[in-house]
Amino acid sequence: MPDQQVIFVTGAGRGLGNALARAYLARPNHTVIGSIRDDAAPGVAVLKASPKGDGSRLIFVKIDSSSTTDAAAAVKAIESEGIQHIDVLIANAGVSPPLEPIETVDIGTLSSAFQVNAVAPLTLYQACYELLKKSSHPKFAPISSAAGTLGGMEHGKTYVAPSYCISKAALNWITLAAHCSNPWLTSIAISPGLVGTDMGNKTAKYLGLEKAPWTPEQSAEKVIDLIDNSSREKYSGKFMDAITGNEFPW
Repeated sequence: MPDQQVIFVTGAGRGLGNALARAYLARPNHTVIGSIRDDAAPGVAVLKASPKGDGSRLIFVKIDSSSTTDAAAAVKAIESEGIQHIDVLIANAGVSPPLEPIETVDIGTLSSAFQVNAVAPLTLYQACYELLKKSSHPKFAPISSAAGTLGGMEHGKTYVAPSYCISKAALNWITLAAHCSNPWLTSIAISPGLVGTDMGNKTAKYLGLEKAPWTPEQSAEKVIDLIDNSSREKYSGKFMDAITGNEFPW
């Protein structure tokens, strides 16, 4: 099917990843690959039951972000399903550790967050690289965070969350490096806004808000619109705010 778009979303079992997968699945002629850790997660059942566009299908793969081999195994699994290319790779799965000052942050906690938020997306990118190359318009779109900006650290006071912010800054580096080293690839770091997930609502309360201002569905719509309108010339090599359409400083 020549017009079939293949979208790979990690962390599809809940939150923003689940909303992204459902939105893409509702489109016609889309194959959505969703990575999950737990078949029993409520979001998995929701995704299975969600409407599918004409000619669209859903494939689940198991990826635990603490693993360095799951991504490669997942690629083998989707190739066995007939997948020969990937058009959009969204590295969405992530964790948000407790806030601790950099002077006393637990190194084990920091290392764990770095593995999930930076190393795992890099492992995923490496595993999917050859399938991205086979797309006519490949896009790598890691879900970052405004907290990952170095240029905006002092203004945003993001230094209060080193485990999270260091890992997201590293993810931004990976995204820019993918852009710089591959002239055929559109590579964008995307901040999805403060989203009403477990992580997002926790952050919202810290900021004095009752809840996060954006639902996963609202954020997913903005993220997908940004990806749809992206190209090598537009947005690639940039750190974008999906909500406002503005560019963040690295």
